[in-house]
Amino acid sequence: MAPQPEEAPKPSPEESREWTMRFLRALGVDASLPASAERPGAHSALVRALLSSATVSSSPAPRVSCTLTVSSAATNAYNTLHGGAVAAVAEAVGMACARAAAGDKEMFLGELSTAYLSAARLDSEVEVEGLILRKGRSVVVTTVEFRLKDSKKLCYTSRATFYIMPVASL
Repeated sequence: MAPQPEEAPKPSPEESREWTMRFLRALGVDASLPASAERPGAHSALVRALLSSATVSSSPAPRVSCTLTVSSAATNAYNTLHGGAVAAVAEAVGMACARAAAGDKEMFLGELSTAYLSAARLDSEVEVEGLILRKGRSVVVTTVEFRLKDSKKLCYTSRATFYIMPVASL
């Protein structure tokens, strides 16, 4: 009969806390953000910097198209487009599409789901297209597709639900 392996002693709560803090510091969690990141609208400016050549068609069903070039600022450790960047771009393009359909009514994102089907590599160009799926009095549902420009291969797809704020009656 084989000898039983020795069980490693469990770390104390203090040791566990120290290991976790060391891990987070290695990731840069305690570093301060630059002043430019603290300005209002900094997130929107980051997303807009990723996109170029945006067009909005005003057909009966509005369509928003733009191009995204995968830069090193928006990649993960595998040199592919970061999932958070995909979601942020999907929200921005979906909101632009919803605003084209509903006008300047105040709205907010209620739900966003994204399917990560394939990866977009560093320096590749991705075509991003947003469409309206449904538009009602209080809700607009959009879909956003990300396709590689050279092969037309579908990389990511997102569906976003935007809720239109009711007008206050005084």
